[in-house]
Amino acid sequence: MTFSLTALALVEGFRRGEVSPVEAAEDALTAIERVDGELNAFCLLDPEATLADARAAERRYRAGESVGPLDGVPTSIKDIFLTRGHPTYRGSHLLADRRDGADPAAWPEDAPVTSAVREAGCVVIGKTTTPEFAWKGVTDNALTGITRNPHDPALTPGGSSGGAAAAVAAGLGQLALGTDGGGSVRIPASFCGIVALKPTYGVIPMFPSSPFGTLAHAGPMTRTVADTAAFMDVLLRPDPRDWSAVPARATSPSHDGYLRAATDEVRGDRPLEGLRVAYSPDLGYGTTDPEIEHAVVRAVAALESLGARVDTVELAMADPVDAFHVLWFSGLAAVLAPHGPDAIDRVEPRMREALGRYHDYSAADYLDAVAVRMALGARMAAFHHEYDLLVTPTVPIPPFAAGADVPPGWHSPDWTSWTPYTYPFNMTQQPALSLPCGVTDAGLPVGVQLVGARFEDRLVVRAGAALEAALGRVVPEPRVHAGRRGHGGRRR
Repeated sequence: MTFSLTALALVEGFRRGEVSPVEAAEDALTAIERVDGELNAFCLLDPEATLADARAAERRYRAGESVGPLDGVPTSIKDIFLTRGHPTYRGSHLLADRRDGADPAAWPEDAPVTSAVREAGCVVIGKTTTPEFAWKGVTDNALTGITRNPHDPALTPGGSSGGAAAAVAAGLGQLALGTDGGGSVRIPASFCGIVALKPTYGVIPMFPSSPFGTLAHAGPMTRTVADTAAFMDVLLRPDPRDWSAVPARATSPSHDGYLRAATDEVRGDRPLEGLRVAYSPDLGYGTTDPEIEHAVVRAVAALESLGARVDTVELAMADPVDAFHVLWFSGLAAVLAPHGPDAIDRVEPRMREALGRYHDYSAADYLDAVAVRMALGARMAAFHHEYDLLVTPTVPIPPFAAGADVPPGWHSPDWTSWTPYTYPFNMTQQPALSLPCGVTDAGLPVGVQLVGARFEDRLVVRAGAALEAALGRVVPEPRVHAGRRGHGGRRR
């Protein structure tokens, strides 16, 4: 079976004729049918189209005409990105209940990342779940139900790219596309034990423009840093529909791609010799669970063994959450505006409650929040004159109950209150990579976050690949996985 292979190993098998894209697609579809009943990671499948794409990839390999480094690899797309011929409901009845909602003609174009995936020959196996309009750090909504963590289905996979992370972790496709406006690829990567990169803003084009503005990024989600690197090389495709996109050469010159940074550049005993690394356990304002901190400290020690110069730093940052809330919830209100004055009454109750807490911002409030953001960006730019990388826990707590926005008995109803180390770097637009660095005593994954200066995406990937190799496999196969038998039945 192919579901245990990484994307790059799968492609090598295609090239050698040891396995075919059709076999990989069939394995993924069979595994989804058998396993996703416990996870609810997928909200749309089109097996006929999937197998047609796989057969086309197989023909290319037989003719020696593969179109790229990930040709034929099973890939999922978060139900935020437009996908030609299929609905993009974004987890909301506001879109699903439209009269033309299910009409393929109503969805005539691909988002830039969807186009890039198709042009690279990746085989789209389905669309993955998201909270309504990707508004929070867990994954559940009234349209598709609750998405669950493969390591323990009683727990959340995080969000908002929770379906994508659950799918990759459970062996339901090697690659997934997610979005990240406040941590939405990194949070579920940490909770599910996979790798995810939020690149520098604008490196991966976005269309339509997100209502969350320049907080929102697209990002690859995979099982290894090398697969993430290969996926980045595929996604660096210009698209004129995104006026804010930056040239791919800003972070990866065409002759010197991400995959090389994650492979050739990390050979040897001390591949990070001289790299200046700062470790902050809390950014100066957070509180990290001791089990999480223990695993992250082990990863920091591994970076030092790889040649990095590591300092533990006291950042004494002020939590920018109030400014983030102004930017975030102003965007969320803008999402609902086109759907009429009663839209607020038709969204999930917890979104309605959150908008009740955070609403009626003035233009002055918004500009004040932008000023906080700019000051934070300037501070981090100065910080990176002294340090190449900042290392933090990705999330300071382990996964909690599925279906809840916050842990039981938590001090705040806001999802931002338990993920304080992710949203600051959406505000500053810096590249941030999450990769597994250990497990808790209960066997739940822990992620470490590597943050670089803007446009130093390749450096972040290189350091992540070296760290991954040094740590080895630190997260066991999930309890719910394509390779295990006895799963089935739909849970919501």
